[in-house]
Amino acid sequence: MTASLTRRTTAARSRIAAVGAIAVVGALTLTACGDQTSSGTGSTKTQAGGSDAPLFDALPKKYQDAGEIKVGTDAAYAPMEYEEGGKIVGIDPDIAAALGKELGVNFVFTSGTFDGLISSLNTGRQDVVMSAMSDTKARQEGLDDKGKKTGEGVDFVDYFNSGVSLLVKKGNPQKITSLDDLCGKKVAVQRGTTYHDTFKAQAEKCKKDGKGTLTIEAFDTDAEAQTRVKSGGAVADLNDYPVAAHIAKTAGGGNDFEVVGDQTDAGPFGIAIDKDNAELRDALQKALNAIIKNGEYEKVLKKWDVTDSAVTEATINGGK
Repeated sequence: MTASLTRRTTAARSRIAAVGAIAVVGALTLTACGDQTSSGTGSTKTQAGGSDAPLFDALPKKYQDAGEIKVGTDAAYAPMEYEEGGKIVGIDPDIAAALGKELGVNFVFTSGTFDGLISSLNTGRQDVVMSAMSDTKARQEGLDDKGKKTGEGVDFVDYFNSGVSLLVKKGNPQKITSLDDLCGKKVAVQRGTTYHDTFKAQAEKCKKDGKGTLTIEAFDTDAEAQTRVKSGGAVADLNDYPVAAHIAKTAGGGNDFEVVGDQTDAGPFGIAIDKDNAELRDALQKALNAIIKNGEYEKVLKKWDVTDSAVTEATINGGK
């Protein structure tokens, strides 16, 4: 998996690490099939209020007539989106449901492979992509990870900020508050991920600053790294913030881990829309600003314990 295909732009395997983390939290049925129709496995539909909705008139007529917006996602990234009981649930579907109430249409989520989501926009199979997708200049311009032009690109309505966060044993016995606090200690991480690279860079910094050796234990899965932290054999693991927050909330009934310190390397997740669909893009921006203002957006983030990832306004193409 190349960087251009991951949700986070700096990772070659960050999304794989997040999926591995689910093993510790509990068994979930995760499906990532190719472009499916909404009637297949891995589909869910929000419920909206129709033409009386505040922003119904802002939508292009085709969506007013259809009463729905088709959403491509890869439902294998708890808590952003995942399958539970045959339904796609998570932060993104909950935000979409709030948007749907403002726009008066249903958001119909269908799960497919992450690397095929943008092409599903280009072919018209999906209207938008909402899948914890990082808003980047490369995606806006249709460039691959080598800078080669592969398409026309997409526009983004940015709705969520995410960086990486430290996951430590509940109670934080080693009083870890930042990467610098790891010098002279042992950490655990999934091998080959961007988190592994972050720990390697921090190890070099610890050495350069003369603050002791940072020892890194790398495992095939993030679940193994979490087990190591839980047992006290390592002081911290590293993960995308929403994933780390979800693990802290759910593992051991919330008694195994906690998230500490500030997010680092933060960037926006965006709703992706075809560049020829500016009217829909602008309607989504208005709806996002509306739910930010009326508090529904905050309710969703509180439900999932990710309020640190909130945006204060809907921006278009804010990624770098």
